[in-house]
Amino acid sequence: MTALLGFERIMASPASKKVIYAALFGNSVIAVTKFVAAFYTGSSAMLSEAVHSVVDTGNQVLLLYGIRAAARPADEGHPFGYGMELYFWTFVVAILVFALGAGVSIYEGVGKILHPQPIVNAQVNYIVLGFAMVFEGAAWLIAVREFGRVKGRRGWFEEVRHSKDPTIFTVLFEDSAAMLGLFAAFVGIGAAQYFDLPILDGVASVVIGVILAGTAILLAYESKGLLVGEAASVEVVNGIRSILVQQKGILSINEVLTMHMGPKDVLVNISLDFLGGITSDGVESAISVMEKEIKTTYPQVTRVFIEAQSWVSHRDDLAEMNADSNGK
Repeated sequence: MTALLGFERIMASPASKKVIYAALFGNSVIAVTKFVAAFYTGSSAMLSEAVHSVVDTGNQVLLLYGIRAAARPADEGHPFGYGMELYFWTFVVAILVFALGAGVSIYEGVGKILHPQPIVNAQVNYIVLGFAMVFEGAAWLIAVREFGRVKGRRGWFEEVRHSKDPTIFTVLFEDSAAMLGLFAAFVGIGAAQYFDLPILDGVASVVIGVILAGTAILLAYESKGLLVGEAASVEVVNGIRSILVQQKGILSINEVLTMHMGPKDVLVNISLDFLGGITSDGVESAISVMEKEIKTTYPQVTRVFIEAQSWVSHRDDLAEMNADSNGK
């Protein structure tokens, strides 16, 4: 039970769940109304928005499942835990946004452009879009506030590149795309009615699809980097090196390798060359001290593996590995 609670603390931050629940509530409330409005008025842009809301609702469910799945403690089959489940489901979300959200929107829009039909009772669309903007805007503001809180002094895009918790920026991207999509739908429906050009409704649907496609590509790119394994931040790596340098009995630091197994679950592998003459008890004591200090200074570091290896042997091993790689 203690281990499970520990992994819940590591994998699921309150901020992550807060933005997901806010987005889930907003999307689920307006999805049905959008479908009713699309059926009643025949608007292609409104139908695209309805599909968009359904996809987003499903995405939030997947993210919540990813958080829960990632929180499972390590076992014999997965000795490093299930932290990367969150990264996998985030990648699935990106695929769904592209395949369903963007694909259906563009398909519906092209169909409306080729076979334009007038929108009836357009006022219904305006009312639904207005309510949607209120709910989506509230969820978007929560996501922006939470993202701004965690990013600190970093820029927005810098924090996206730096962040190892995909849930917050995923919802932020989705909500931002939703707001842009609502604006495109509003403009498209209004223009189609004002100029009496139903084709503009289809154009708006295509624009919504393009917005979703761009969002999906950006999400997929960021998720892929996390899924294949990203190192800890430069600040953390340099901090670990500083701790190692201060330890007595070390001749050289051969290598410090880090990898995020989850947003707050970092694996550290260190190779050190100890001074000659140091006893095995001295090596064990030094390793224990360094491991404790690293984990205390950086709580996100959950596993530390330190090996004793001469720098010459380490250099030769690297040269052999590089030779094998080039040979392949």
